[in-house]
Amino acid sequence: MADTEIVRKPKAKPRVERPKLYKVILLNDDFTPRDFVVTVLCSVFRMTEDEASLVMLAAHRQGACVVAVYTREVAEMKAEEATDAGRSWGYPLAFTIERED
Repeated sequence: MADTEIVRKPKAKPRVERPKLYKVILLNDDFTPRDFVVTVLCSVFRMTEDEASLVMLAAHRQGACVVAVYTREVAEMKAEEATDAGRSWGYPLAFTIERED
């Protein structure tokens, strides 16, 4: 038999895309006490009291503020948990998510 060399092509590796990220947004309202908003931001988003105060004031002044950026599942969970915390105390505190560009 002749000396033939078999050359195999390397297998193409599937390209894994990074997951899309979503912003968790705090919506301002005029009824939820500021201290309560800070408490929710600290407990749900693990912020320091100073960070939470800055986020709360930004939402108060601008009408809305980005709190954090996560994958979709985590963003949905955090927004729901924070919104439910406000509702359980009878406040209209609301968080929403939006896809990051």
